[in-house]
Amino acid sequence: TAFRPGTFLLVGIPGLEKFHLWISLPFFSMYIFALLGNLVLLFTIVREQSLHEPMYLFLSALTVADLLLSTTTVPRMLAIFWFRVGDISLGACIAQMFLFHFISNAESAILAAMAFDRYVAICNPLRYVTLLTHSVIWRLELAAVVRSLCLVLPCVFLLLRLSYCTNRVIPHSYCEHMGVARLACTSIKVNVVYGLTLALLSAGIDVVFIAVFYGLILRAVFQLPSAGARRKAMSTCGSHLCIIFLFYTPAFFSFFTHRFGGHSIPRHVHILLACLYVVVPPMLNPIIYGVNNKQIRETVM
Repeated sequence: TAFRPGTFLLVGIPGLEKFHLWISLPFFSMYIFALLGNLVLLFTIVREQSLHEPMYLFLSALTVADLLLSTTTVPRMLAIFWFRVGDISLGACIAQMFLFHFISNAESAILAAMAFDRYVAICNPLRYVTLLTHSVIWRLELAAVVRSLCLVLPCVFLLLRLSYCTNRVIPHSYCEHMGVARLACTSIKVNVVYGLTLALLSAGIDVVFIAVFYGLILRAVFQLPSAGARRKAMSTCGSHLCIIFLFYTPAFFSFFTHRFGGHSIPRHVHILLACLYVVVPPMLNPIIYGVNNKQIRETVM
């Protein structure tokens, strides 16, 4: 029977319900570290005038995205783990879905912009200040937000047009596009196609740009005359490469297993990794930059 449900039910991590309390402890700890670390990093960049450079302005945007991504999902996740409060209204579920995908796509664009920043700094250092002005940086960040909004907003209407079955249980810890769409009684072919298109137009294109920029960076680094200069050039990219790895590895793993590996990978493994995706990168990003970046480390201390 098709109808419009008033609420959905998020179950947390299916198959591991009896371990929810124990699972919540590391998630709560990581969330608190993510909040504190990103707030300290953001406050440091805003307060210290010497950090108002392109790399740190992009980093501040990444920090805001991390804060929003984890706060959009983790508090409700903890409510499920602690109090078994899994009920969520249709409107709240779609709002959470929109924010999750919107922030994730914007963060992907910010990472691509940071790769462009490193490319200019290493391959065209004499033009760095003139190319990456504050005006250009704000435009790039605004473009990331607008692109993400335009790509993700159709998902809302694609979900609202569906008629849902009596099954209102979402086997996940938070609402995401395909997890909600699979509860529909009507065809979701359009949702599947658009979900794949969304991934290709956002993260797919961003990864290609990042690969191109770092390919050019590596070529320029290997042409430097001294080993010391090569190490110094690569050290400026080390933190960014770590963050790229942390962001895209679980994102692509979750995306491909959700669509192509659903029968070979246990559902609780997939959902657990999807939950880690929204808390581990936000927790580690400020640590990676704080440890590897001497200027931030000295400012904080």
